[in-house]
Amino acid sequence: MPPVIEVRNLHKRYDDKVAVDDVSLTVQEGEIFGILGPNGAGKTTTVECVGGLRTPDRGEIKVLGLDPHRDRTELTRCLGVQLQAGQLPDHLQVAEALELYSSFYPRPADWRALMHDLGLTDKARTRYAKLSGGQKQRLSIALALVGSPRVAILDELTTGLDPQARRDTWDLIEGVRARGVTIVLVTHFMEEAERLCDRLALIDAGRVVAVDTPIGLTERARIEQRIQFRPSRPMDDHLLTSLPDVSRVARRGELVVVNGNTNALNAVTTVLARNHIVAEHLRVEQASLEDAFVELTGRHLAPASPSDPDRPDLDRPGSNRPGSN
Repeated sequence: MPPVIEVRNLHKRYDDKVAVDDVSLTVQEGEIFGILGPNGAGKTTTVECVGGLRTPDRGEIKVLGLDPHRDRTELTRCLGVQLQAGQLPDHLQVAEALELYSSFYPRPADWRALMHDLGLTDKARTRYAKLSGGQKQRLSIALALVGSPRVAILDELTTGLDPQARRDTWDLIEGVRARGVTIVLVTHFMEEAERLCDRLALIDAGRVVAVDTPIGLTERARIEQRIQFRPSRPMDDHLLTSLPDVSRVARRGELVVVNGNTNALNAVTTVLARNHIVAEHLRVEQASLEDAFVELTGRHLAPASPSDPDRPDLDRPGSNRPGSN
């Protein structure tokens, strides 16, 4: 089947800064496709171009076979967008906003059910200005989903939510995907990416560094495994340093710390057993998605912030204006 989203050689510049530099990617129907990158990497500009909120300088974008600008009216009926910086009129109540937005679509979702699922029922009559940051974020997610979109773009959807609310939102997103919605998820939460995303694009300095599954990215980074244990009796480190799967052996007090490839654990435990040594308090640290990100990009992820976007705040489009969702 053809991709639901296809981006080819996308380029976008703001004055003298290149925000997106020749980005190409595809998103398949029904998958959750994640976009990871440090602040200013071009993530938000990329998804805004995909959603028709930004005009690229060059490149080609197709969403459900439609051009985000030429076919904008048609696309907004089947595309939901939640951006990390959105705004509604201060006096608008939660229930009023959801009921209003549902009226924009021919087959909207049950906005009352969405309000309940996102923990906003007790805030139904609360004005937007009185909502906390986390409550505003949950309302933004609800507005992106109220049109029963075929594709949803969610930019830092759980920023500002407490840990329980974040996990509840993950459950909701998994339920949305189970109904056949294709989701593009921009996130800096590694746990979120590992749990939700089928595939991930790592973007750095406006370019795609790698696209793969979370497991595929960790394997591609070729990060060594670390094994830590306390031997049941004195041992010579040469027992382990002589193993071809082991690259390094160090001591940390009574503990032995071994670095090696993915077969190192099997090699270490085998030679210990042969020498009648028990590995007490054994601990194995596998490469994480965050390790892979640092290895592949040379950067650590910092929390996303509306004050540190890909481009100036002056012309940032509101994510919750009619036609944006």
